[in-house]
Amino acid sequence: MSAVSTAPSRWERFKQSDFLYYFLRDKVAMSSFAVFVLFVIVAISAPLIAPTNPYDLSSIDIMDAELPPSWMEGGNEHFLLGTDEQGRDIFSTILYGSRLSLTIGFLAVGLQLTLGIVIGLSAGYFGGRIDSFLMRFADIQLSFSTMMVAIIVSAIFKASFGGEFFSQYAVVMLVVIIGIAEWPQYARTVRASVLAEKKKEYVEAARVMGFKAPRIMFRHILPNCLSPILVISTVQVANAIMSEAALSFLGLGLPVDQPSLGSLISIGFTYIFSGAWWITAFPGIVLVLLVLVINLLGDWLRDVFNPKIYKG
Repeated sequence: MSAVSTAPSRWERFKQSDFLYYFLRDKVAMSSFAVFVLFVIVAISAPLIAPTNPYDLSSIDIMDAELPPSWMEGGNEHFLLGTDEQGRDIFSTILYGSRLSLTIGFLAVGLQLTLGIVIGLSAGYFGGRIDSFLMRFADIQLSFSTMMVAIIVSAIFKASFGGEFFSQYAVVMLVVIIGIAEWPQYARTVRASVLAEKKKEYVEAARVMGFKAPRIMFRHILPNCLSPILVISTVQVANAIMSEAALSFLGLGLPVDQPSLGSLISIGFTYIFSGAWWITAFPGIVLVLLVLVINLLGDWLRDVFNPKIYKG
């Protein structure tokens, strides 16, 4: 009597996949992923790890303002990386700031992803006038730089609702601003993939079976377009974090009482020539490292999903 063969589980298929094989062979990808995971864990655990809470005014003493790092002359052992102009611990503000920057990055990319997938699927699947209208709209937005769009939308929000309202909902506003500025990248990529996929037999079979357009687009075509979407999403997280940092540096981002990596750099830049270089330097180093590891992961994903150029 022959044994009944069982299909391998998803975990078994993943362990045997080329993706994991190439990942374990690439030291740069593994190192970048490890550092990125460490960033995420530390950001999530900020309230548990941070020596002080930068949001708690009762724990801040103005007499501790602009203290240098603990290993320098005049430093305090309680403030490892020194303090800012308000007496807040730099190490604690970096931990909380990383959490806020990552939150904005992920949420902004989620909004970009949603808008880009819906518009790109619709343009590629329906074609004709719908395609022309949506892509011309995307082309118009792509003709402006991301920062220009973000500055214009940010200025409109501030003028319409006031600075106090903008500060109160700064995180939501930044997510919307960055999300609106970058969705065309997804839309054009998804549209190109849909144009190739909709000519295949499985799509024609779904149409013959009477499936409606939304089901064909989201349940049949979209899963086959995920590889380029994943690559773009990785890079866009880094771009979103940089956009938030740039807007905060220009005074159009988060307020002073909501420390992000960008706002910390902006605050410290005022004091860099007075000798308090650490207020800007340490958040800047963390920002560069975070963006670097995300971009390295994005480059590896781009290569591994393109077997023509990936050599392992």
